[in-house]
Amino acid sequence: MNRIEKAFAQAREENRAAFVGYLCAGDPDFEGSIEACRAVIETGVDVLELGVPFSDPLADGLTNQLAAQRALESGSNSERVLDLVRAIREFSEVPIIFYTYYNLVFAQGSETYAERAKAAGVDGILTLDLPPEEAGEHLEACAKHDVKTVFIVAPTTPDSRLEIICKATTGFVYYVSREGVTGEQASMSESIQANVAQIKQHTDLPVVVGFGISNADHVSTVAQAADGVVVGSAIVNCIAQDPSDRKAISAALRAKMGLLLEGNALAKK
Repeated sequence: MNRIEKAFAQAREENRAAFVGYLCAGDPDFEGSIEACRAVIETGVDVLELGVPFSDPLADGLTNQLAAQRALESGSNSERVLDLVRAIREFSEVPIIFYTYYNLVFAQGSETYAERAKAAGVDGILTLDLPPEEAGEHLEACAKHDVKTVFIVAPTTPDSRLEIICKATTGFVYYVSREGVTGEQASMSESIQANVAQIKQHTDLPVVVGFGISNADHVSTVAQAADGVVVGSAIVNCIAQDPSDRKAISAALRAKMGLLLEGNALAKK
């Protein structure tokens, strides 16, 4: 099994959902990003979703926009993001998924992008704005270099497209819990369980749920319906509180992860 399969298999064995944690690569700076990743990994993240900083992150809310801005202003670029993955691989075998926009893939070419990502230690790529119907070159490159693909299903996705999306996916299916962009929210949609069940009619791969999940109650609710829970903005906000204080960031991340994972533990299936 690859790292992604192992992570979800272990979660199933432990009768829980896998916990997917998001951080923006290079936020607040390179060394600080390494320590932030170390903090969430050591406190129990099953899959690390690394946002590749981009100047026009259309799917991201303010929290993640500002994280990308901090990363870019500190000098982050495509090569430094790969350096970050290499640094993580020196102390962890956690699955790493790139959360990126197709502009950044296209600029290098899908073949080169997938090859370099794999060599650095990346396990999968989520290209937010790439429809699977137009992803032939990307899918071929990922298959050639054994990089798993992740595609998104939205609340507005018609059933007629689910089979197309699921067929293009080789890692896990990412269900967006709400319309709009990333960011913390007060409550979760009541349709998550039904929509996850609908997706599962088209795939045997894990289905994870993200966007807006921000506290232990949210995690518990989603974990009862899905194979994985994605938390992003609530974690990234631990960095935004004081980007210049690495010790404070690490402490805040570990505390937040502890609270979120309590929700996952409460949802044992």
